[in-house]
Amino acid sequence: MLTWAALFLVIAIVAGVLGLTGVAGLSMQIAWILFVVGLVFAIVFFFIGRRPRI
Repeated sequence: MLTWAALFLVIAIVAGVLGLTGVAGLSMQIAWILFVVGLVFAIVFFFIGRRPRI
């Protein structure tokens, strides 16, 4: 997820430099959503992995 977020961030930066504000804004929103979802998954899996096995 975080690699996809980084990819969309790069696309947003390139589109912003080229003046494509619509594409840049949309890519930035997608990157932000993917970053937040990836961060939530990372936190959840961190706590699930530390649970004692029975």
